[in-house]
Amino acid sequence: MARPIFGEVLTAMVTPFKDDGSLNVEGARKLASHLVAHGSDGLVVCGTTGESPVLSHDEKLTLFEIVVEEVGDRAKVVAGTGTYDTAESIELTIQAADRGVDGCLIVTPYYSKPPQNALLAHFTAIADATSVPLILYDIPPRTSMRIERPTMVELAKHPKIVADKDAVGNALETAKLRADLDAAGLQEFALYSGDDLMLMPHLGGGVVGVISVCSHLIGPQLKQIISAYNDGKNEEAMRIYLEYLPLMSTIMGLTTSPIPVKAAAAMIGLDVGAPRLPLVPPTEEQASAIRSALEDVNLL
Repeated sequence: MARPIFGEVLTAMVTPFKDDGSLNVEGARKLASHLVAHGSDGLVVCGTTGESPVLSHDEKLTLFEIVVEEVGDRAKVVAGTGTYDTAESIELTIQAADRGVDGCLIVTPYYSKPPQNALLAHFTAIADATSVPLILYDIPPRTSMRIERPTMVELAKHPKIVADKDAVGNALETAKLRADLDAAGLQEFALYSGDDLMLMPHLGGGVVGVISVCSHLIGPQLKQIISAYNDGKNEEAMRIYLEYLPLMSTIMGLTTSPIPVKAAAAMIGLDVGAPRLPLVPPTEEQASAIRSALEDVNLL
């Protein structure tokens, strides 16, 4: 049976920037510590929510290093090291491992749309080169490519590929993947929900936890949902889920992530700054909707 290798609630951490757009190192330290104190078993650093496409190679390494220094003794630290370039992904993964991360998150190569045999070769090349366990990140809305179930099952046989962040958006497919993995004798391969809105359906499909955006705001509540579900208290899990579903819908659906969560985090007093171009802060109308959603669950 799959275990929550990296914990049950991992926050896909936003990257704090200063007013001039430069990396806010002290802000990143404080944010990492805050998240671990508020429900996060682990942090994913420099993922999509961390605006990885606009971070330099050196900025990523700095973030890996300081987050490990700040919370590595209290939480798992997973580095987002996947790119559309296999060689760059290998280099960054090796360097992240050297800085003490517990694992790396490897997204499907975006833009180039590699076929399934190429995805197999890409992920295998990274896994062969690394000393740390890998989480694959299947998010076709961002990459235009799905890691198809037979490909995922084949990749799961690699000893360094231990989990999947499932952001496909179809709980039935999640359940089918879990069944295919189990049939192949890969019961220990872990599935994580990569979509806050799908948490309850994904739990039914066999995920062990969530890699979350909304845990910046409701980390303890997400822990409660998972704990209640695992304890067989499905009604309690559903009650909490439905209570916070409107907020999650606003944060995840109002406009491109991480615009809403950065604005919401700032509203509750976290020093995260604005997104970097090509993303921009929310409009006044969007900011009002975010504030209302926070007020509705007494976070403001």
